[in-house]
Amino acid sequence: MIENIRHSLSHVLAMSVLEKFPKAKLGIGPVIENGFYYDFGNIKINPEDLTIFEKRMRELVKTGLKFEGKKISPSEAKKLFKNQPYKLELIKEFSKDKKQLTAYKSGHFIDLCKGGHIKTTKEINPDSFKLIKLAGAYWKGSEKNPMLTRIYGVAFDNKNGLEEYLKKQEEARRCDHRIIGEKLELFMIDDDIGKGLPLYLPNGYKIRKKLEDYIYNIEKQNGYLHVLTPHIAKEAIYLKSGHLAHYKEDMYPPILIDNERYYLKPMNCPHHHSIYKNKQRSYKELPLRIAEFGTVYRREMSGVVSGLIRMRGFTQNDAHIYTNEENLEKELTSILKFHKKIYDDLNIKDYWYRLSLPDFKNKEKFGDIKNKKMWQKGSLILKKVLKDNSYEFVEGKGEATFYGPKIDIQSKDLYGKEDTIATIQVDYYSASKFNLSYIDKNGKEKPAIIIHRAILGSFDRFMAFLIEKTCGNLPFWLSPVQVKVLTVSEKQKEYAQKVFLELQKVGIDASLAPFDETLGKKIREAEIKKIPYIVIIGEKETEKNTINIRRLGKQYETTMEEFKNSLTKELR
Repeated sequence: MIENIRHSLSHVLAMSVLEKFPKAKLGIGPVIENGFYYDFGNIKINPEDLTIFEKRMRELVKTGLKFEGKKISPSEAKKLFKNQPYKLELIKEFSKDKKQLTAYKSGHFIDLCKGGHIKTTKEINPDSFKLIKLAGAYWKGSEKNPMLTRIYGVAFDNKNGLEEYLKKQEEARRCDHRIIGEKLELFMIDDDIGKGLPLYLPNGYKIRKKLEDYIYNIEKQNGYLHVLTPHIAKEAIYLKSGHLAHYKEDMYPPILIDNERYYLKPMNCPHHHSIYKNKQRSYKELPLRIAEFGTVYRREMSGVVSGLIRMRGFTQNDAHIYTNEENLEKELTSILKFHKKIYDDLNIKDYWYRLSLPDFKNKEKFGDIKNKKMWQKGSLILKKVLKDNSYEFVEGKGEATFYGPKIDIQSKDLYGKEDTIATIQVDYYSASKFNLSYIDKNGKEKPAIIIHRAILGSFDRFMAFLIEKTCGNLPFWLSPVQVKVLTVSEKQKEYAQKVFLELQKVGIDASLAPFDETLGKKIREAEIKKIPYIVIIGEKETEKNTINIRRLGKQYETTMEEFKNSLTKELR
């Protein structure tokens, strides 16, 4: 029922827009999670115009518009939408499989539509919907096509549902990593550098470096060998890997060097394969775990780049494990346990597993897969490992990549959108492409099996994920400034500097506030910056050689020695 209401409201939106812009070109207006949108060409509007359209929609809803569908032939449809180029394109596309199309009429408005409507707008509560934002959207999602104006709306069964949704959205905006990133001075975007290419500021880099150090040490303890590979490579390697066949739209155009074509690397795996096959490998070396904090580049459209979530250049927490059939199941189990250990350390709980499988009906993505048995084998072993270790999971048909099935670790962002934050993939495809083999115990050459693994996904996106999950109140060990030292007046300057230096000596990221500002201002600024510990030094503390601590709204007095001991213990 609610889907029909949302779909009907997209038509009412189109009606209100056409009243103001009769020459607007209509795109599509589908139902989405929590609402709807409609795409328009040949209009120029501002966010302020949304209130005008919304007001007119409410007026139209109150008139009790009926929705009447009828079957029409392709030739009738072409006449009906002769001035609507996007509709004509859809008519041509749909006519290949259908002799008849469907159009829906509501008042004076007619739209090409397969249906799913209410009978009349009397079924819509006028206070249960809202237009929320504008966006640019390429027609059919391709940057080769014209950019259209997309208007988003949300709709619910009643007014309470809308108010609850808007309240949650407001709370989500408060924790948006882009807003917190600006407030805490973590990163910035500069138009002169380019969209999707963030600049890490000192505080942001501190967080990133701490994450990298943590991952490096724990991977090293688990037998990973870290490498570093170039940011570009010759065309031949991406032809061999299949990226130019399957992934070219997401890659940047080639760079011509000495009459040879080079590409910015979209993924690290071809580079790691080159390292593996640098010498003959024995079964005794397997599993061989190669890891890299590798920066990759993706040609994302301007409309989708967003802070640290969707970027054009980012650094993956990447690894490729080269193994054999005997060790495959054990290695996959080990990776899942390793993943759980890291997420437990980071106190991340609200995630789940998706088994991403191929859809062989999708010829464009999976059409050139010849050995389907290998794919089925990989899918079965991933499913077995999940089941044997009692991991609950859902299946996602068609979500696999072109070189193998995978386990995706999923979570929802602030706005309720599902995102992949990590992945574990079995690859039988690359061994033959790159001649990745090993000598078994009988002296025979056999193909290796590759596991692609990214526990944090990318450091950039994972940082955004952590910032939003904690609303900027990061764990003590990850905070860029862990302790802020404040004085009541300049009289305590000497003692405050001594406290500050002692904290730095034991590895605490401490900061010393200016002495010439009021205490109230200094406390407010430290709280806004979400600094875990605030040390306040006044006349009494200076005389007694103690410090006053503020932590999570609580205040207490302690000695410097006790404070240092408690902090180093918390860091450990």
